Amino acid sequence: MADRRSWFFFFTVCAVCASGGNAEFKFTVPVGKLFSYELMRETFQSDFEPLSKLYATNLYDDPIIFKCKLQNFPDLPEWLRFTQRHPFDNGFLYGTPMVPGQSIIEVWAVNKQSYQTTRQLFVIKAVDEKILPYQAEFFIKLREIEKVLPPAVQSEIKADLQRLWGTEALEIVNMTNALDRGGRVPLPLAGHFEGVYVKVGSERNFSPCLLSVLSPEHSRQCSGADRGARVKAPGGCNFCNIPSNCISWCKTELFDLSNPKPAPPAPTLGSGILEDGGDFDPPESPPSRDYFPDYVVTVIVPLIIAIVLSVLLAYVMFCRREGVFQLFHHHTIHDDTEGLRHMASDRTGPPPLSALPMFNYRTGERRAPLQSDNIPLILAQQ
Repeated sequence: MADRRSWFFFFTVCAVCASGGNAEFKFTVPVGKLFSYELMRETFQSDFEPLSKLYATNLYDDPIIFKCKLQNFPDLPEWLRFTQRHPFDNGFLYGTPMVPGQSIIEVWAVNKQSYQTTRQLFVIKAVDEKILPYQAEFFIKLREIEKVLPPAVQSEIKADLQRLWGTEALEIVNMTNALDRGGRVPLPLAGHFEGVYVKVGSERNFSPCLLSVLSPEHSRQCSGADRGARVKAPGGCNFCNIPSNCISWCKTELFDLSNPKPAPPAPTLGSGILEDGGDFDPPESPPSRDYFPDYVVTVIVPLIIAIVLSVLLAYVMFCRREGVFQLFHHHTIHDDTEGLRHMASDRTGPPPLSALPMFNYRTGERRAPLQSDNIPLILAQQ
């Protein structure tokens, strides 16, 4: 077990530049095992401040943000992720390599107080190793990814899962934030967490408690949980000592890799030359098409609709009482306008009759001032 742990996470400081600004670290990680490293703010803080200030017992706690990328590339490798919640928190590099190889990671630390920068190099070498045949993935609802990456918390979760599995030969394969798996962003309230998926593996077969998640009864309980029912852990299978480390049984999945599926056969390679298919016979001209229905739909139908609307408008304006009244009102306004224009053009002569009191311009009729013309408009039309 000691050899496996030393092989699981082998750390060596390779070189430190004479200027003290750049350091290179080497890691060796087996394929299919979790790699995690905590970027300590105190380590980078010492690179920002001169030694004279450090020896003067001045303690600095400046906000620091980390920028991580693959050397000569803008992003991290596909299998590696980085998280830092706040500039006053430490950062974490974590992930599970699935292919042997070497990755050189550049970590830039930026002091948000003085805008100083420093760089460190991480050489991560993934070596080939046998994949654990039995793996299980659990969902921890009351956790967040940066809270489970510290080694102490990983040991607590691992200890609970060892009791659940019934063996100490258990390794953490991967940890994933629930948001990276399509989870919803929680409310910014106490008691709401993002959730973490933890995958572990072992060479020993699943315990009866784990196999119970494959039973029809468990599936029936989880289907009821979608409607608000509460799912209880199988009998005697609750091993979490810390409530925040308890798993959600309905999101537990088992992976049996002891009998891998055979790979599909490789495609047969040909000569690269197409077979002779004879002379090319171009298609005949397309058949003639009758465009009269399109003409009817495009021209005739809109024209008929316009004629019907015009006839309807003419009927309303000339044959209905409301239309006749509107035409009469419009004619009256037009005649009054012509009279006003005539007055404006000839100001030297006597005032027109339309300017006299109680005079009807159209009929020329005069009425006495005392007579009243309070006839309702509807009666006047009649």
